[in-house]
Amino acid sequence: MITAVNPAAPALQTPSALQPPRWQQLWREAVRDPRELLGLLGLDPDAMGVSADAAAQFPLRVPRGFVGRMRHGDPHDPLLRQVLPLDAEMQPMPGFSLDAVGDGAAKSGHGVIQKYRGRALLVATGSCAINCRYCFRRHFPYAEETAAASGWREAVALIHADTSIDEVILSGGDPWSLATPKLAELTDALAGAPHLKRLRVHTRVPVVLPERVDEALFGWIKALPWPVTVVLHANHGNEFDANVGAAMGRLRQAGATLLNQAVLLRGVNDSVDALADLSERGFAAGVLPYYLHQLDRVQGAAHFEIDDDRALALHAGLAARLSGYLVPRLVREIAGDSGKRPLQGMSHV
Repeated sequence: MITAVNPAAPALQTPSALQPPRWQQLWREAVRDPRELLGLLGLDPDAMGVSADAAAQFPLRVPRGFVGRMRHGDPHDPLLRQVLPLDAEMQPMPGFSLDAVGDGAAKSGHGVIQKYRGRALLVATGSCAINCRYCFRRHFPYAEETAAASGWREAVALIHADTSIDEVILSGGDPWSLATPKLAELTDALAGAPHLKRLRVHTRVPVVLPERVDEALFGWIKALPWPVTVVLHANHGNEFDANVGAAMGRLRQAGATLLNQAVLLRGVNDSVDALADLSERGFAAGVLPYYLHQLDRVQGAAHFEIDDDRALALHAGLAARLSGYLVPRLVREIAGDSGKRPLQGMSHV
């Protein structure tokens, strides 16, 4: 478990003591209309380049708590930029594809992707609490490809049969969009595979909807028979507030190791100051920087791309400023590779 110089995590209280809104209700109340979102921020929708076509192709979805962290009246707010559907998404760009990282070719079973030795990734669901415009799976056929179909049977059978798999990765969509009993149904089934050593969860939910880290989820993590690593996804320091910090504290109390992977995005975090603030604010919440990804070249996301020379310069500036453990590895995912590729060099990490 990561230890960090952050305030002590608050003692976990039961929902009946705190009486917070249920996370499912907050999920349902997410903003889905770009004009409503911009109205909440005091911005003129007609001046923002909002695209109805882009919103129809990949709908807006953003929790109101995340909206509350955006700067009122700022059309360039880095959190707003991550979620607002723009005209630029509809411009075709050479080199950008529907499957930027080769998920289709790596499918080994229904909702199961195996790219790297010893690991199986389960596409647990297509649902997310927030729709990020740069998402590399924004065109993924979730309706046909989720591991939860048929009660997880095909995915679980594949993992039980392949003794080379020692780590299961829950991804999506966002696996923590599933109700906790559904997660327990899966992990109970996996517990009978003696070759499994680790469980990893890739999730953005504790950052964008921290209320999801409730008593039930806490208990599920505590009861798991494997070490648990939660790989979070935050791209800007402003995504961390007191509620997110409290959620991180609860995850750490449950015994989870917390890592963060970010995407280098033009207009969001393409400065040394922004990247340093992200690492420092994350670490203060007990989250260790892990990966800084160059943009996956998915169709609709070209306006976020930063060229490699600029990315390398930013990473060098970050390394010059921060202690080494606060500097994430700058990587690119290339379809067919046996691991993430550092932006410089040919080895894999």
